[in-house]
Amino acid sequence: MIGADTPITTGQYLLVYNMLSLTIAGMAAGGLFFLFARSFISPKYHLAMYLSTLVCWIAAYHYYRIFQSWQDAYVVGTGSNAGLYLPSGTLFNDAYRYADWLLTVPLLLAELILVLALPRATTNNLLFKLITAAVLMLVLGYPGEVSTDNGTRWLWGTLSSIPFVYILYVLWVELTKALDKQPERVKLLTRNMRLLLLASWGFYPIAYLIPTLGVGDAVGIVGLQVGYSLADLLAKPVFGFLLYAIAREKTLADNPKFDEERVAAISRS
Repeated sequence: MIGADTPITTGQYLLVYNMLSLTIAGMAAGGLFFLFARSFISPKYHLAMYLSTLVCWIAAYHYYRIFQSWQDAYVVGTGSNAGLYLPSGTLFNDAYRYADWLLTVPLLLAELILVLALPRATTNNLLFKLITAAVLMLVLGYPGEVSTDNGTRWLWGTLSSIPFVYILYVLWVELTKALDKQPERVKLLTRNMRLLLLASWGFYPIAYLIPTLGVGDAVGIVGLQVGYSLADLLAKPVFGFLLYAIAREKTLADNPKFDEERVAAISRS
């Protein structure tokens, strides 16, 4: 949360303002793409695309609320404060992010498992482990997020890292064992997807800890908002596009004539 004594420069305000606007547009566009992209993949992979659409639109809604809250939290400075944006006295509600993550992070992990179309027992086992760990990661991270004490932020950030490391273990060790019978191209895309997940999720702890690094309150606030927004763009629409690529490869592996049959069906309708 932003305190009432944290003015920021016009450039800092506009950087966050434009980053939030870009993220809203990226999420909305991603949701539309995944909704229409299902026409190019087999029906058994449609659920993963519906989840990708849902993730992006949930995020777009929450980012719109964050955008509104950011606008309400600051007013343009005048006189000796010209060139600054001053806290208006209205609290900036960054808790929208955690409301978003509690919904979207489990869905993101579910998308990945569902698009691989693994045996039911394997799918259920992986989903239970990943979703449980994701919820624990978010619940443990929230007390540090809302704290202004650096020690408290580090404590809860460290605790939330434990389920995060477990998620990586499941994705790199247990999921790898389940990919033995997948096409080589799918294995490659899954590897790239996991690397993207690691890179994008790696932004979150960095952004989380920026306010504790002694860079100043204003830089900490801006760094947090920009870092989280970049991470969400990578972890939602970009991640979803890789999942679509996996679904597309699996569709063609299952039925090499899928596109021909699709065109023929459109011609008959």
